[in-house]
Amino acid sequence: MKEKLYLECNAGISGDMMVGALLDLGANEDKLRRTLKSLNLDGYSIEVKRVKKSGLDVCDFAVKPDAAHENHDHDMGYLHGAEYAHDHFHTYEEKKHGHEHEHEHMHEHEHTHEHEHEHTHTHAHEHRGLPEILHMIQSSDMTDCAKETAARIFGILAQAEAKAHGVSPEQVHFHEVGAVDSIVDITAVAICLDDLGIGDVIVPVLCEGCGTVRCQHGMLPIPVPATLNIVSEHHLKLHRMNVEGEFVTPTGAAIAAAIRTEDRLPECFRVEQVGQGAGKRSYDRPSILRAMLIVPEDGHGGLSDERTAAADEILKLECNIDDCSGEAVGYAMERLFAAGARDVHYTPVFMKKNRPAYMITVLCEPEQRETMEKILFTETTTIGVRRQSMQRTVLKRKKGKSDTSLGTVEVKELEYDGKKRLVPEYESVAVLAKEKQFSFLQVYQRIEAELNEKQTLHF
Repeated sequence: MKEKLYLECNAGISGDMMVGALLDLGANEDKLRRTLKSLNLDGYSIEVKRVKKSGLDVCDFAVKPDAAHENHDHDMGYLHGAEYAHDHFHTYEEKKHGHEHEHEHMHEHEHTHEHEHEHTHTHAHEHRGLPEILHMIQSSDMTDCAKETAARIFGILAQAEAKAHGVSPEQVHFHEVGAVDSIVDITAVAICLDDLGIGDVIVPVLCEGCGTVRCQHGMLPIPVPATLNIVSEHHLKLHRMNVEGEFVTPTGAAIAAAIRTEDRLPECFRVEQVGQGAGKRSYDRPSILRAMLIVPEDGHGGLSDERTAAADEILKLECNIDDCSGEAVGYAMERLFAAGARDVHYTPVFMKKNRPAYMITVLCEPEQRETMEKILFTETTTIGVRRQSMQRTVLKRKKGKSDTSLGTVEVKELEYDGKKRLVPEYESVAVLAKEKQFSFLQVYQRIEAELNEKQTLHF
C-alpha cells in the first residue's frame, strides 16, 4: 500500500512550517538548495536548523530576506499593532499610472513614502505578479511535477487575493505572492513533495486563531480575507480556537488546498515516519506542524484501502456527457481515483437527439461527495450530477504478500462464511510475467493455485 502524507494542523499551517516538516521527513536539503538556486531569485538566504518548541526538537526552515525585502512577517510587535513599517498592495494599473492615494513615489528601483504618521523609509520595491512568478518557475530546474504543484499553489493564492481586492489574478502585484519568502516557501514545498514522492495528502482540518493581525492593508480580522477565500473556495474544514493569533497564513491555506487529496483519516493506519516543522510566530499555542507518512491498515494487521465490515454505505454519483473529449474524460477518471474514489467507470449511452455519449459513474464515501462533484464539474462538461445513497455488502478483506515459486507477490485475502480465498494482485502478476517471459494467464493461474493450496500470507 502506498504511503500517504497526513498533515496534523493543530497549530495551523504556513509555508515555512510545511517546508520544515518535509525536510524533517527526509526531503533532500542539498537537492532543495540546488534547485532553489535555479530560480535566479536574489535578495535572500535560507537557514535550516534544529530548534526547541515546548521542549520538542523540531526542524526550522527560515527564509532570510535582505534588508530591502524585509516584510516584518515574524515581527510580533508589528503584526499586532506597532506603527513602524508599511507595505502596499499594487495592481498593474497602479504600476503604470501611479497610486491613487497621497504618496509620492520614485519608480526606478526605490520608492520614498511620506505618511501622516510622520515617518519616511526607502526600500527596494519589486513588482512581481503571477505571470512573472510562473515564468520564473518554468525556467527553473524543477521537475515537471514540482513545477505543476508550485504553479497550482500560486494560482490558488493569486485567485484568493484577487477576489479580496476585486481585480483579476493577472493584475495582482502583492507581497503575499510576490515576496521573496513566499516564492521560496512555495517552490520549496513543491520540490520537497516531489523529492519524497508524495501523491496522496490527507488534511482533515485547519486550526485557526482569533483576533486581528496587521497586513499590508491595515489591521484585519483573523482569518484574513485571502485565507477565508481559499477555505471557502476549496472546502477546507476550519476549526476556530480560542487563542489570539493568525495560525493559518494565506500561503499555508493555499498549500493545503493545492495538495490535499483527502480530508479523512483511515480508521486504522501505521505511522512510518514523523516530521515536525517550526513556525516563527510566538503565540500561546506552540507553532508546530506535524506531518506523518502513514500506511492504511484494516484493523487486523493487514494493509487495506477497503472497509472490512460486512455491511456498508456507499454513494453513487452519475452524470451523462455527450460533448467532452476522451482525453478529458480519462484525465477526470485519474483525478477521481487520486481523490479517493472507490470506483469509477464509463458506460456508453445514447442521449436525446440520438447522440452517443458516456455515463460516468463514481462510487465514493458519503463525506467525499463535494470533492468528487467538484472534480466532475471542473474536469468535464457536465452541468449536473445525480447522487444516490446505496447499501452494499462487502467481503472482509486484507492485503499482504506471499512467496511463490515465481517470486513474491502482492495478495488480497477475501473471507466469506469462514472460508478464505487468496487472490494475486494484477500489478505483481504483470511484473512476474515480464520477468519470466510467460503469459499473464500462465503466471496468474500458477500463482493462484499455489496461494490457495498454501493459504499463507505475511504482512
